[in-house]
Amino acid sequence: MMTNLFSIFDPTNNMWNLQLNWMSTIIGLTLIPMSFWFIPSRQMMLWNITLNTLHKEFKILMGPHQINKGSTFIFISLFSMILFNNFMGLFPYIFTSTSHLMLTLSLALPLWTSFMLFGWINNTQHMFTHLLPQGTPPMLMPFMVCIETVSNLIRPGTLAIRLAANMIAGHLLMTLLGNTGPNLNLTLMSLLIIMQITLLTLESAVAIIQSYVFTILSTLYSSEIN
Repeated sequence: MMTNLFSIFDPTNNMWNLQLNWMSTIIGLTLIPMSFWFIPSRQMMLWNITLNTLHKEFKILMGPHQINKGSTFIFISLFSMILFNNFMGLFPYIFTSTSHLMLTLSLALPLWTSFMLFGWINNTQHMFTHLLPQGTPPMLMPFMVCIETVSNLIRPGTLAIRLAANMIAGHLLMTLLGNTGPNLNLTLMSLLIIMQITLLTLESAVAIIQSYVFTILSTLYSSEIN
């Protein structure tokens, strides 16, 4: 039962040996109306306001000592990509690519690896100080170093699992409720539809929040290497 239930999230549709479900990561670009590209369209103005707000917030989080002044745009692009894929998964019969660790780890692991390589190569002493919080008693220093090292190593995994788990949880709940629909009477069916609409609204908020959380945590991790 559980195998069949979770199999709905597997990229199984294929043609000419190509996994077509992964096309959902780019096929949504065709759904963007042409008016979005006309300046000054309202959609473009709203998106520009969002990007400017994110740029200011990321700039504050990264601090005044950031190496490249345009590095915030990396995280803005990351936010846009995750948000786009999260929303694509809310449409019926469209594969949710961000619910798979294959994609989320592909985003988190290279970011974390590049941060670590840059930090340990260029700011080695600064990275060592992060392993030992200020004011730690001498007796606890070896344990704190081990704890900080482990917490640093699991960061890409926690980033990836957090995004994938939150995206798949709501979809799984909606699937479970939807499968009970044919066995319900008219009154319970109306209640089920209201619950599904509520869950869809909640999933829309989760799509925005999770893309924001993933990007904010990546920004904070990058600020620690300077």
